Amino acid sequence: MYLLVDIFFHQKPVWIKAHAIKRARERDIIFPDMIYATILGGRATRFGKNYLKFVKEYKQGTVICIGEDLGHTIIIKTVEWGN
Repeated sequence: MYLLVDIFFHQKPVWIKAHAIKRARERDIIFPDMIYATILGGRATRFGKNYLKFVKEYKQGTVICIGEDLGHTIIIKTVEWGN
């Protein structure tokens, strides 16, 4: 897992798993700034019991980051393009 020291959501640190980075590269989300901006400035919604979805629109499409809230930290598990 990777810790981006600057990223906090509701005073919780955000970790990004290596799987999420691999998926982002496969899906042509090549700029890490897009993931960073999606977490910090995107719309966050909860779904399920402990999951979060961060959504932000760009010219190329919508970036969606799916993460799990563990109570003390948030782990981003996957990144994808949306509609």
